[in-house]
Amino acid sequence: MTGVLTEAGVFVGGGGEGYGAPQELLLKYANRHGLIAGATGTGKTVTLQILAEAFSAAGVPVFLSDVKGDLSGIAKAGTETHKLHAPFTERAATIGFDLEYRAFPVTFWDMFGEQGHPVRTTVSEMGPLLLSRLLDLTEAQEGVLNIAFHLADTEGLALLDLDDLRSMLVYVAEQADELEKRYGNVDGRSVGAIQRQLLVLENQGATQFFGEPALDLADMMSCDTDARGRINILASDKLMSSPRLYATFLLWLLSELFEELPEVGNPDKPKFVFFFDEAHLLFDDAPKALVDKVEQVARLIRSKGVGVYFVTQNPTDVPDSILSQLGNRVQHALRAFTARDQRDLKRAAENYRPNPRFSTEDAIKEVGTGEAVTSFLEAKGVPSVVERTLIRPPCSQLGPITPEERRALMQSSSFGLKYDKEIDRESAHEILTRRAEAAAQEAAEAEARALAEKEEEQRVREFNKARRFEPIKTSTRSTRKSSSRSDSLAETFAKSVVRQLGTKSGQALVRGVLGSLFKSR
Repeated sequence: MTGVLTEAGVFVGGGGEGYGAPQELLLKYANRHGLIAGATGTGKTVTLQILAEAFSAAGVPVFLSDVKGDLSGIAKAGTETHKLHAPFTERAATIGFDLEYRAFPVTFWDMFGEQGHPVRTTVSEMGPLLLSRLLDLTEAQEGVLNIAFHLADTEGLALLDLDDLRSMLVYVAEQADELEKRYGNVDGRSVGAIQRQLLVLENQGATQFFGEPALDLADMMSCDTDARGRINILASDKLMSSPRLYATFLLWLLSELFEELPEVGNPDKPKFVFFFDEAHLLFDDAPKALVDKVEQVARLIRSKGVGVYFVTQNPTDVPDSILSQLGNRVQHALRAFTARDQRDLKRAAENYRPNPRFSTEDAIKEVGTGEAVTSFLEAKGVPSVVERTLIRPPCSQLGPITPEERRALMQSSSFGLKYDKEIDRESAHEILTRRAEAAAQEAAEAEARALAEKEEEQRVREFNKARRFEPIKTSTRSTRKSSSRSDSLAETFAKSVVRQLGTKSGQALVRGVLGSLFKSR
């Protein structure tokens, strides 16, 4: 009997009559990436679940997104009372699988902090390229955003959250004339357009995504006390309502793995396995620069021991340049109801090494739920001949756990103390706000001084104007001098009269004057 692991790798499935030999994914080639494809309801989720279980059992940490809310059951052992226990038991016997129900170490994450520990990153770590993709910016707007990031780096301003980025854009607009001399045109309309896109992003819930404490990848890439790899499950059912945010976050996580991990060459097993569910969201309307970056990361990250597995409905959702690098493939049924479906089916069949026993194109149409057409890398990294395979049943619970069980697991997690409480340290927003307040206060003081000087000048002008029309007043000194002069004349006249009275002519004068007065009386 075979368990989840074989001597060399992961047991995926096998078959009975009409099926090929047991299929396994060799751990030494697991970092060569892979593809899980198939129409809705054909078994992609179960395939994703059994691969995560096997990697964990091999001591390989895993990250996957739970788009439909079904994968939380990995944290709980399956039971014999489950409605699919009998079919699973029958299938296990058919393919020679030793079905042993057990749980696996799971950590729940959630960008909104509701169904898992909050997942955060900083604006600086996201970078202008991915942020431009997230905001759907034009080339000119992306140029302005690059200037904002460069200026923040130059002046030592940390861009942690959306408030920091908004403040930085305002600062760029205020310094536009100076910046144009160094970087070219800084259009205020571009700044305004970016600000509006940030508002849209905020309304989608991205405010909680940007901030601190930022996610430490080492926490995801850890094992439990039994040396089993941690299975990190991102709650994505709510996040899917913002598909651009979802795709950008997963691409950022992939980029961070690429930037931080050292080269390991060809390890015996991966250091980390990353499942990108609903992969078509990454490539829908994606600019060429973004597709080129994904291709570069996919090509180079395997040398760092990371395996990337794209999960999507149709292989044509993935560009050919990336599809060619996916060596391990599990293809569930595809429906061919239209001419386009038939062309896609034919293209999907051409991507496999043919098996002379059957038509690959027919097999992809005919396999049922829980079955798949598979091809994995063999010795020297050569793809195996395509085979029809019965996918093994999962050991953990198929379907979600209850909200109470999820909360209990979150409360017992050691990451709650580290990530559940947000930290708001000084960054670009606080520094620029303080600068603006200081500049505003200085301007207010300068304005007050100018106003005071203006008022003083006005008072002086009014005073001088009033002096110009004031009547001339004799000074006290002049009056005193005139009075003195008058007094001197009176005294001289009196003395002269006295002297004249003493003479005969004076006496005659007095008599004449007095006589005429008395005569009149």
